[in-house]
Amino acid sequence: MNQPTLSRPACNALRGLAIIGIFLHNYCHWLGPIVKENEYQYFQHNVDWLNQVMVSADINLPIHLLSFFGHYGVPVFLFLSAYGLVMKYEAKPHLSVDQEAQMYSISGKMKFNWREPLRFIRYHYLKLFKMMIVGFVAFTMLDYLTPGPHHYAVLDIVAMLGMFNNILPEPDRIIWPGPFWFFGLMMQLYIIYRLLLYRRHWGFTVAMMVICIGIQLALGFANPESEAMNRYRYNFMGGMLPFGLGILYARYGEKILMTFHSNITNLIGVVFCLSLIYSLSGNMIGWTFVPFFICLLCVLLAELLENVNWLSGVYKALEWMGTISAALFVCHPITRKIFIPISRHGDIYAGLLLYIVSSICLAWLFTQLMRKIPNPKM
Repeated sequence: MNQPTLSRPACNALRGLAIIGIFLHNYCHWLGPIVKENEYQYFQHNVDWLNQVMVSADINLPIHLLSFFGHYGVPVFLFLSAYGLVMKYEAKPHLSVDQEAQMYSISGKMKFNWREPLRFIRYHYLKLFKMMIVGFVAFTMLDYLTPGPHHYAVLDIVAMLGMFNNILPEPDRIIWPGPFWFFGLMMQLYIIYRLLLYRRHWGFTVAMMVICIGIQLALGFANPESEAMNRYRYNFMGGMLPFGLGILYARYGEKILMTFHSNITNLIGVVFCLSLIYSLSGNMIGWTFVPFFICLLCVLLAELLENVNWLSGVYKALEWMGTISAALFVCHPITRKIFIPISRHGDIYAGLLLYIVSSICLAWLFTQLMRKIPNPKM
């Protein structure tokens, strides 16, 4: 395996950038007159709406762009999560001599040890649960104290706590707060990684990516607005492209996503990726492959942020945002429900600014709280 291509500060900075996109998107797309995104399904009328506001731009253009594109912070998180898994679990020798001896029976046949995968899955479930439960408890209490509370069924609550709500019918309706669908997605990807992709030949990862993309394209040709497409992309299949790229990038570096050792060339690459992301979003086939260019954009930005001196302030700010990204993810539904009425009643930017300031402050407090919860052990 190659030496780490992304440094820890660079990964934190990209997490910071991703969470900014996600938490701003999740506010902006709740506003009625603002362009809606194509996150789980492809709606041509949303693309037409975006093109229309680009032609006749007004003061709300940044809100439109955040609403339409901000959700692409999720593929960045998937890419970085996969990258981190490989760097953590595949950088060292898999087993000691004694452990290898235990894997063979007296007859010399190899035995499969289920304990190690189960320990891995349990450990990562508890890590996600530690993060999720703080935000879920705080949000549900606020939700019932404010207008328009969600009606939870018993199965909805159990599925949220067990992180299998993504596989249930109508995930849009039963997952509340909506952004917490990500926990079920990550749990699925952890299982897929440990059982099917861990220390396997690169062909397994590529095959998974190709199969998942192929099925998504088939669903898209049939009806890109269908509920089948919606449920498909709520689950690991919809995130397999950026997750698989993260695995391959950790193992093979620039053989997978090319970066340039020149700031000017990297800047040109960033502009090229941004233009491609916009243009590919205009049709269903291109939309399917946008996460690839989002991941490429990430590694190019990481190079730029690390190497351009006058961007050092931005880099440090993003790096700090990355350190509170987990807490910001779980707490922003709370602040959104409090401040969204201000924007809905006409003061869009006043509500947004209050939401940003309060979310970041609350995330810092949640970070301190989450540090008090003991970490799980492998």
